[in-house]
Amino acid sequence: MTHRFLARACAAVALAGLTAIAHAAWPDKPVRIIVPYPPGGNVDVAARLIAPGLQSALGQTFIVENKPGAGGMIAGEYVARSEPDGYTLFMAANGPLLFSPLIFKREAYKWDRDFAPISSISYTPLVLEVKPSLPVKTLGELIALARKEPGKLTMASPGAGTTNHLVSELLQHVTGARWTTAQYKGNAPANTDLLGGQVDFQFDQVSVASPFIRDGKLRALAVTTAQRVPMLPDVPTFAEAGIKGVEASTFTGLLAPKGTPPEILAKLSKALDGILKQPDIVKRFDDLGAEARASSPEDFTRYLAAEDARWTPIIEQAHITAN
Repeated sequence: MTHRFLARACAAVALAGLTAIAHAAWPDKPVRIIVPYPPGGNVDVAARLIAPGLQSALGQTFIVENKPGAGGMIAGEYVARSEPDGYTLFMAANGPLLFSPLIFKREAYKWDRDFAPISSISYTPLVLEVKPSLPVKTLGELIALARKEPGKLTMASPGAGTTNHLVSELLQHVTGARWTTAQYKGNAPANTDLLGGQVDFQFDQVSVASPFIRDGKLRALAVTTAQRVPMLPDVPTFAEAGIKGVEASTFTGLLAPKGTPPEILAKLSKALDGILKQPDIVKRFDDLGAEARASSPEDFTRYLAAEDARWTPIIEQAHITAN
């Protein structure tokens, strides 16, 4: 009995040693970063900006792989079910990580149950913009018009459950104003109809909206950040425009499957902290209208928990579904 116990104990110690060596050697083969959208969008671009830096810092190839569909859930479910060995990572954003499981009514994964947060990557503010022919010059005038004629104004949304959509629902909740929401399949068609005057206003990413605002094709009323944004320095925040409690950004961040060894998460987080402080990377994100900002796994987890608690009631109260 004693010999058998000692043999098992030795085997366990040996296995633990081999596991530790494997973790220390990570990565010893290419790492995949799974993106939940097609190539070219802000989430995909963010992944491609950090991949070379990760490769340089960690001495291994980082491959960006796009798996779009189902509001980002195809990619999310794929990563959640992958081996927690550090070789399959999720380049997440608000929608695929927090909102899609709620609006698609699917229990495919939960962010806090199935993922290990590594670090935030970027934060991008939104701007509320209206067509020039709409007779409002300020946020207060828009809200007053929407209260006077409930449901008459139309807000263009790039998709049910997107941050753009949820900020609109939050604004209605805070102000008591009401308008009609037109759901589109992406930012491009929503923007096209706003420029064509078929809808009245929308929330859009500052980087996309700013050229149209500068050319006078759209009118900006407020940005969704606590401070004004450099791309639109003359546009007030919601608080400055008289409405508090309406702040939001679209984020990108890196996560791994739950159970990934803490040493691997720490290596990735440390590497990203260095990458996202590099002047050229900071400028590349600035040019996209985004703020490059890394965080520790613990801080990113706290941020996600706060966002989850903040937006889940809005989704439930507004009865937002993928249908």
